[in-house]
Amino acid sequence: MKTSTNSAVYVYCVFRAAGRARTIGAPAGVPGATAPELHDIARGTWLATSTVPLDVYGPSNLEPRLRDLDWVAQVACAHEAVNEFFARATGAVVVPMKLFTMFSSLERAIEDVRARRKAIDVVVRRVSGCEEWGIRVTRLAGQEPSGDSSRPTTGAEFLKARKAARDAASTARTTAIVAADTAFDRLKRLSKAANRRSGGTEPGTNPPILEAAFLVPKRARATFTGEARRQTAILAKAGADLTLTGPWPAYSFVGEEA
Repeated sequence: MKTSTNSAVYVYCVFRAAGRARTIGAPAGVPGATAPELHDIARGTWLATSTVPLDVYGPSNLEPRLRDLDWVAQVACAHEAVNEFFARATGAVVVPMKLFTMFSSLERAIEDVRARRKAIDVVVRRVSGCEEWGIRVTRLAGQEPSGDSSRPTTGAEFLKARKAARDAASTARTTAIVAADTAFDRLKRLSKAANRRSGGTEPGTNPPILEAAFLVPKRARATFTGEARRQTAILAKAGADLTLTGPWPAYSFVGEEA
């Protein structure tokens, strides 16, 4: 791969494979980039990169583009597609890079990865034989209690009805939260590791109650997804909906050290 003063090196992932890695049939890569290429870092360890133009990906040009959510989504999907392609290689263990990980030259990219070999080795051992799955739990539409439909005739009745409605809504939400916590605990038991963040801060009329990621051994995939389906049915009775996504490369379990 050749870079110039008008381009940068975009890094998708570092990965290990049982045999010689290949790019035949690989996705095109991020918008405007050259086709993904592989670089041998050490025996069985590869760096997947593309060359990207600075008039698109340079700092002064990239910042305003980050406000274009459609474009950012295209980049994210292309980035993910490349990582998923290499994750399907025989015996592959992928350490995915964050979106928009770039270097001024291939030499700098390789130098940086080699300097982090010990940290990368730790991550490889952590995620080897595993895949990431995610869940998102939200309240089901139309699940707010309707309360007494009669119209209050006095101020006292109005205040009483308001309090009853608040109490019913609080109880319903608590029921959903408890069910979501139970689902997380049950799925965590089937995982090597799990990360969660509570919902409620996301804008919108129905923010998530829970969002979580799980590092699941591939051999446990059927058991994990079966339990997710069971928890989805339980959550529906509690007035909530569980959405399962995956499998993905282990983005949430790479850690800052790599």
